[in-house]
Amino acid sequence: MLAVSPPSEPIRPTLSPSPDPRLLHAVEHLAQDGLVILPTDTVYGIGSAARSAHAVARLLAAKGRGRAMPPPVLVAGPADLEAVVDELPEAARTLITTFWPGPLTLVLDAAPDLAWDLGETGGTIAVRMPDHPLTLQLLRAAGPLAVTSANRTGAPPATSAAEARAAFSGRVLMAGPPDPRGSRAAEACGAHTSQNRDILLLDGGPTPGPLPSTIVDLSGPHAQDPVVLREGVLDARLVREIAAAPPGAPTAPGAAPPPGAVEAPAPSQAEETIE
Repeated sequence: MLAVSPPSEPIRPTLSPSPDPRLLHAVEHLAQDGLVILPTDTVYGIGSAARSAHAVARLLAAKGRGRAMPPPVLVAGPADLEAVVDELPEAARTLITTFWPGPLTLVLDAAPDLAWDLGETGGTIAVRMPDHPLTLQLLRAAGPLAVTSANRTGAPPATSAAEARAAFSGRVLMAGPPDPRGSRAAEACGAHTSQNRDILLLDGGPTPGPLPSTIVDLSGPHAQDPVVLREGVLDARLVREIAAAPPGAPTAPGAAPPPGAVEAPAPSQAEETIE
């Protein structure tokens, strides 16, 4: 199994005797400030090492957006929050226990000493633990990743590897071991050989999309009065009810599958910021 790398340290993965070569390639690519397209439990995302300001700048440029729209951060589990969040409100703990891993993004106060440069965050950080085995393995090896939906700003989110690849046409290469047949044969099959291709693709099959995660703000004054910024896969009313539940109260609704999942129209252009 892949071990967790602390978010403040360089990527030093500990891999099993027979690691997935795609993950090896992705971890190496991220360590070099590369961008990786990855599957989640909502839509495909494109991400970089959250700790690298240079990599995050490349991510925003590839997305076609500025620093005023900082990307959220995907984590391997609640333990990763210790180094990046100031304090975890009780409502956040309840929501994490109920819905993580899953389609819930929490906006929290960032740790005062957090040196990451994700953009104009206003002292907050948006975090989520996705429910996708391949991406969770990557997060355990590489540490937290700054991730946004794998599409150019204004375009529909990608729910397949093919759609994500098309969104960044000419820049995407497949993760995996080098092709022994040589560069021309490999290129014909989309393998990772071209120096012009700087975005790595982890193909995890189709994702449930197109609905994104539900976003809840628990930063600043909202720590005691959570605000649903965007309704996605999870129903806003259900999320508010669970967030308001007293500590220790049963959270019977659960999130597998999310009982509050709603049939809603596809997210608008303004809502596709976070998977």
